[in-house]
Amino acid sequence: MRQPAHGGNLAWAAALAGCPPDAILDFSASISPLGPPNSAIAAIQSQIGNLKHYPDPNYSELRLALSHFHQLPPEWILPGNGSAELLTLIGRELAELAATILITPAFGDYYRTLRAYNANLLECPLSLVSQCGLLPRGDAKGDSAALASYRASGGFPHEQLRTRKVTGHWSLFADTGDRTNDKGLLLNNPHNPTGKLFSRDSILPYLEQFALVVVDEAFMDFVPPNEEQSLIPVVQEYANLVVLRSLTKFYSLPGLRLGYAIAHPDCLAKWQLWRDPWPVNTLAAAAAIAALQDTEFQQQTWAWLPPARNQLFQGLAEISGLQPQVSAANFLLVKSQESTSQLQQQLLKHHQILIRDCLSFKELGDRFFRVAIRSDSDNQRLLTALKES
Repeated sequence: MRQPAHGGNLAWAAALAGCPPDAILDFSASISPLGPPNSAIAAIQSQIGNLKHYPDPNYSELRLALSHFHQLPPEWILPGNGSAELLTLIGRELAELAATILITPAFGDYYRTLRAYNANLLECPLSLVSQCGLLPRGDAKGDSAALASYRASGGFPHEQLRTRKVTGHWSLFADTGDRTNDKGLLLNNPHNPTGKLFSRDSILPYLEQFALVVVDEAFMDFVPPNEEQSLIPVVQEYANLVVLRSLTKFYSLPGLRLGYAIAHPDCLAKWQLWRDPWPVNTLAAAAAIAALQDTEFQQQTWAWLPPARNQLFQGLAEISGLQPQVSAANFLLVKSQESTSQLQQQLLKHHQILIRDCLSFKELGDRFFRVAIRSDSDNQRLLTALKES
C-alpha cells in the first residue's frame, strides 16, 4: 500500500502494524481529542429523517450561523466540502494571475490545487519571509536577535529568492522585479507544519501589494480569542483577501468534511458557479450549526490545549536527539537526529502509534516529524514509546 501524503491514514498504518485500524493511536492527524461535541452528535441524530431531502443549495441556515459567529453578512461566507474543496476553487482563481508566491514548507494540497490549473508557482522559504517582516507573533520586526533566535529554534535557511532593501523595508520579491500587484500570495496561519503564529499586523502590508492574498486559518480556532491573529475582522476592507477556515479539526469532525471561505461576495458568487451543487451534506451542516453555538466546548478546548501542549513539548525536549519547535497550534513539529520514516515504522510495528513523517514537505525531509496534541495519557504513551525506540 502506497505511503500516504497526509496524516490520518489508519488503513495504511494498520496494514504496516498488522492490527485493526481502531487499534492505532493516531498522532499523525491534528484533530482535537475532545470531540466531536455532544451537541454536534445530537444535531446529526436529529437530521436523520431529513436525509430523504436535498440540502438547501444556498445553505441559508448554516451561513446565518457562521455570520453570527463572525459578525459578518451571510453573503461574505461560502461553506464547502472541507476547506480542500474551497482550496481547489481558489487554485483556479490563482492560476489566472501571473504567479503565486507560496510560503514553504507548505501543506501538500497547495501544490495539488496550483498544479491542477497549471498555476505559475514561486516558492519562498519561511526563514526568508521571517527575515523580511512576516514574523511569528511576539517577535519584533527587524530585530536581529529575534531572527537569530527564530532560526536557531527551527527556521529553515533555504534562501531560494533574493531580497533587497526597497524604500526602507525589505522586499521579498526582488526576483519578480518588485512587482507583485499581478501575483497571488498563499500562506497559512498558524503555519503548518511549524505551528508558528504570524501577527495580523505583519500580514496586512501584503494586502496592499498583491492582487490576491489567501490566508488558510485551518488551525486558528485553537488559538484563544485574546491571542488569535485572524484576518476575518478586516476582510470587508480588502476585496483581494480570502480567508479559509475548517470546522473539522477543532470540533473533531474530519469525516464530515466541512469548511468555509470568507471573501468578497462577488468572488464567492463566481466560485459558486464553478462547483457542483450541494457540496455540504445535511448532517455536516447540522453538526456545524450546533458546534458553532457550543461555547462550553470551545472554552474547554482553550483550557485543555496549552498545558497538554506544554507537557508534550517538555517531554519531547527531554528525549535525546529530539528538538520540538514552539507551536501555537494543536501539533508540534519535531526535529530528529535520526531517520523519522524509520522511527515512524518502529512506532507502528512495536507500539501501534502513528506519527506524521514530513517527507511530503521537501524542505524538511527525513529529519522532522509532526505529532498532534492528544490527551495526557496518550501523550505519555507516545513519550514512553519514543524513549524505547
